[in-house]
Amino acid sequence: AECALVGGETAEMPGFYPEDEYDMAGFAVGIVDKKNMITGENIKEGDVIIGLPSSGIHSNGYSLVRKIFNITEESCKEYNEKLGETLGEALLKPTKIYVKEILELVKNVEIKGISNITGGGFIENIPRCIPKNKNLCATIEEGTWPVLPVFELMQELGEVERMSMYNTFNMGIGMVLVVAPENVSKVMEIVEGMNDKAYVIGKITSNEKEVEICLK
Repeated sequence: AECALVGGETAEMPGFYPEDEYDMAGFAVGIVDKKNMITGENIKEGDVIIGLPSSGIHSNGYSLVRKIFNITEESCKEYNEKLGETLGEALLKPTKIYVKEILELVKNVEIKGISNITGGGFIENIPRCIPKNKNLCATIEEGTWPVLPVFELMQELGEVERMSMYNTFNMGIGMVLVVAPENVSKVMEIVEGMNDKAYVIGKITSNEKEVEICLK
């Protein structure tokens, strides 16, 4: 992510962490010129919602993950045909970082709104980038992007309702952008030029709901 690590420490707390175990934590501070802020205030009906794919579960929803899967050393090493890899490989994929793609996009295209799909999934995160009190809704069309196999498997094994999945996990989309229709092709061109993918997953509509998932 091209961040500078300018300081820090490794604290030894033998009474807290067992021998040979450690914990890692961190924080980041950022600054942006007011004129460059992506506030969502210019979003209007007809704007297009573009999704950038996630690498996996990322860092949210693992309490439910642990309830669904029998997490043992043996189960994590076992190859799963539906996943196309071992369970451990699927669950431990590093979270995708979108810094380079976003920096390139904002230099070349007007990004009206942006939302990282973290805890709370689609339902709680996408509305954060849409202006309030304008009767605008993010209408998402399921089937416009590939839902990762790990989410399909969790829904099946855990007997989780589809909308609950969208309220917990990223479902294969880790970052959402809102752009004017005339800028869609430029966004696609830039992202694909960086050897990544982007999907048109919905649009901004007039609706009292903040977000609407149109299931297949």
